[in-house]
Amino acid sequence: MRLLLQQRPDGREAPRFVQLMLQPDLLGGWTLVRESGQIGGRSTLRREQFLDQASAMAALESARDQQLKRGFQLMFVQGADAPK
Repeated sequence: MRLLLQQRPDGREAPRFVQLMLQPDLLGGWTLVRESGQIGGRSTLRREQFLDQASAMAALESARDQQLKRGFQLMFVQGADAPK
């Protein structure tokens, strides 16, 4: 699953983005990958490990809601189990 969130451009600098990806790992766990930065610039990548899909999904939804409160807009959703 993949979510892309972006801030509206204000004309002075490139808009910021946050990409959240949920991926299964080889040992049966799940990884939440968070990438953030300015479009066209440097970005930061962080990974969190979870034992089951439910806790990983809860963390993804929490991260998404946190970014929506900060003024980001949901631009793209990919995946069959897209959160509501």
